[in-house]
Amino acid sequence: MLFWHVPAPNEALLISGSKRRAEDAQFRIVTGHGCWVMPVKQKASVLSLSLREAEISEDCVTQQGIRLGVRAVAVFKVGDDQTSIANAARRFLSEQATMEELVGRIFAGHLRSIVGGLTVEQIIRERDRVAQEVKDGSHSEMEKLGIVVDALQIQEIADTSGYITNLAAPHAAAVASTARIAQAKADQEATEREQQAAALKAEYERDTAIKRAGFLAETEQYNARAAQAGPLSQARASQEVIEEQTALAQRQASLAAQRLEAEVRRPADAEAYRVRTLAEARRDQVRYEADARAYTERTVAQARADANTALAGSLRDGNQELIAANRTVENLPALAESAAEGLSGTRLTVLNGADGVNEIVSGIVGQGLAILDSLKKGTTTSPGAAAPPADGTGPLPRKVTQLKQDGAGAGG
Repeated sequence: MLFWHVPAPNEALLISGSKRRAEDAQFRIVTGHGCWVMPVKQKASVLSLSLREAEISEDCVTQQGIRLGVRAVAVFKVGDDQTSIANAARRFLSEQATMEELVGRIFAGHLRSIVGGLTVEQIIRERDRVAQEVKDGSHSEMEKLGIVVDALQIQEIADTSGYITNLAAPHAAAVASTARIAQAKADQEATEREQQAAALKAEYERDTAIKRAGFLAETEQYNARAAQAGPLSQARASQEVIEEQTALAQRQASLAAQRLEAEVRRPADAEAYRVRTLAEARRDQVRYEADARAYTERTVAQARADANTALAGSLRDGNQELIAANRTVENLPALAESAAEGLSGTRLTVLNGADGVNEIVSGIVGQGLAILDSLKKGTTTSPGAAAPPADGTGPLPRKVTQLKQDGAGAGG
C-alpha cells in the first residue's frame, strides 16, 4: 500500500518526522514488521543490513624492517541492535556504497600497525594471531560506526625482498632432496613392480597359452571321439553280435555234446559194459568149466586110487564085489567125460562161482556113486564064477557095460 511500508528481513526502516523524547533518537527504527508512514509529515528511509566484504591489500614493514605485501579480506555488516543501526544510519545512510572502502581503510591502518610489531616468521606461522589482533584493535572504531566484523582472514603474504624465499631455501632443499630420494625410491619400486607385473603378465600369458592348448587338445579329442563315435558304435554292435553268436555257438556245441553224450557215448558205454559183462561171463564159464574138469579128474584119480587099493585088498581076500566096483570106477572117467560133454552144449549159468561148480561136480560124482551102489546091489556073483584078473583087464559085468553105453548116449 502507499502508506504502509514493510522492510525486508535484511533491511531496517528508518522513519523520521515523528515526535520523540529527548533521550531517544530523532527517528524511529522498524525491523521485521510493517508500519504506517504519514505522507508529508513523515519520511521513510531504508538501511541495508546485508553482509559486506572489504578487501585489504597493503604494503607493511615488519619489526625486522622487511617489506611485505599483505592481502586480507574482512567480512562485516551493520549490527542488528537499535544502537548499531542508529550509528550506521547517521554515518552511512546516504553513503552506503562507500562503506566497504571506508571500512577497508580502517582495517588497513590497523594491519600495518600490527605487522610492524611482529617478525616475518611470526607473521607466517601465526596468521590467526595477526587477524585477531587487527579485529581487536579496530573493535572500538567499528562499534562507533555500528559495524560488526564477522571474519578477518589474511589471504596472502608477498615478499618483495626475497626474504621468505631465502628463509625457505634450506627447507626447500631438504624437501627437494627428500623428494628426489622419494622419487628415486618410487621409481625403483615402480620398476620392481613393473618387472613383477611383466613377470606376472608373462606367467599369465604362459598359463593362458597352456590352458588354451589344453582346451584345444580337449576340443580335438572330443571332436575325434565324436568322429569315431559312429564307427565305434558300429564296432561295438558288431562285437555284441559276435559275442551273441559265440554264446549261441557255445550253447549249440554244449547241446551237441549233450546229444552226443545221450545218443552215442552212453549207448556205447552200455554196449561196452554189456560186451565186457558177457566176456567176463564167458571167461568165468570157461574158468569154471576148467575147474570142473580139473576137479573131476582129481576125483576120478582119487577114486581110481581108492579102487586100486580096494581091488588089491579084494584080490587078497577074494571079494568079487570090490572087483566089480573097481571096474565101475575104471569106467567112471568115461562117464564123467560124457557128462561134461553133455554140459558143454548147454547154457549153464553159475550163480555162486566155484562153489556152484563144485556142487555140480559133486552132484555128478554123487550120481556116479549112487549108480555104483545100484550095481553093487544088482550084481550077484556065482560061487563058480571065475574071479577077474588081478590087473582089472577082465570083462565087466553086463549091467556096468550097459550103464556106460547109456551114459555115452546121454552125452551124445
